Amino acid sequence: MATNKLFGSMCVLAAALLVLAAAAGCEGAGDTYNPDDNGGDTDSDSDSDSDSDADSDSDSDSDSDSDSDADDVPGLDDDSDGYTDDDDCNDLDPNVNPDAIEVIVDEPYADGGMPEPADEDCDGTIDNPPGPCDDGIALDDVDPINGAKVMELCKTASADGTDWGVVSAAYVRADGAAATLPTAQIGVETNFGTSVLPLEGVNMFGLSSGHVRTPDQTDACGTQACYGYGAGTAPPGFPQDVPGCDGSTYIYDDVALQLTLRAPSNAVGYRYKFRFYSFEYPEWVCSSYNDQFIALVDPPPLGSINGNISFDSEGNPVSVNIAFFTVCEGCPDGTGDLAGTGFDAWGDSGATAWLQSTAPIEGGATFTIRFAIWDTGDQVLDSTVLIDGFEWIATGGTPTVETDPIIE
Repeated sequence: MATNKLFGSMCVLAAALLVLAAAAGCEGAGDTYNPDDNGGDTDSDSDSDSDSDADSDSDSDSDSDSDSDADDVPGLDDDSDGYTDDDDCNDLDPNVNPDAIEVIVDEPYADGGMPEPADEDCDGTIDNPPGPCDDGIALDDVDPINGAKVMELCKTASADGTDWGVVSAAYVRADGAAATLPTAQIGVETNFGTSVLPLEGVNMFGLSSGHVRTPDQTDACGTQACYGYGAGTAPPGFPQDVPGCDGSTYIYDDVALQLTLRAPSNAVGYRYKFRFYSFEYPEWVCSSYNDQFIALVDPPPLGSINGNISFDSEGNPVSVNIAFFTVCEGCPDGTGDLAGTGFDAWGDSGATAWLQSTAPIEGGATFTIRFAIWDTGDQVLDSTVLIDGFEWIATGGTPTVETDPIIE
């Protein structure tokens, strides 16, 4: 009897040991994640990428052929913005990385609270957007990179990189052919006449079918017409006629600044300011002499007309035929902004106030914009455009192609 009891007890003990051994052998290998086991694998339904790359047990020195140690795994790009957490100062926000542009937080939420400022470009400083860079550029400067700087496009970018900025710049004719330099059809103005001052920085960029010179400057025209490059070739779709006003198909004295730009990774659009002056106004409104300014973008954004993004609400390119001509004798803004420009002294003329054109862009995209002006129909009665304050839009939303007056 004693022998049977001993034998029975040994059987119970052996069974218990088998259960314990089975449990030990399954630890870390079953279908249940143990939150206290920092070295254990997650199950197949785990949502953690880092856990799936961890060792299969708590022994980080194991010679096992299973997943490599977490310290050996390259940094992850958790927000899919092209940067891993080695370089991305916030890898959970795709709008934050070294290829982003800094955004000043100045708009409150709907509830009145202010968003938390961020270091979007990961340079270690919050709210430090790039500033103007156009000081010391001469009136007759013909370096196209300096032309971009006068518009506040300060940062340059490599042709084959991902960084944002000006990839290339060139002075060209309206069709993109190289322009002969120097020429007074290009100018950098600290003020245009007595009233018109830069909106950003200390200078404004100018293009003209005549000369970008005021009466007190060297190479000023002194008349309504200065002859420049002569006959040119218009881009496809231009000169664009205004409905009911048949224009000439010939252009003259055309000149352009062509920029290849790469947008910041967090950009959704861009905008720039300009104003247009012409001796064609008012006598030659709705005539064949329809001098034009365009901003030709390639690839063309949705909403552009023949690639042009500067036009009025009726789709008319910038000329004397647009509704924005408000600076003239008898116009809403009077003639004050013509004073001292030459447009007040050399003949009848008119101008727009400051306008702003806006267009969408995909973050990180590379594109070309050609700012061009020309005489249409003949070489007399010149026109001039001033451009200033180019800026990237990186505050979300979806900008549309439009041109609107600026409320000063």
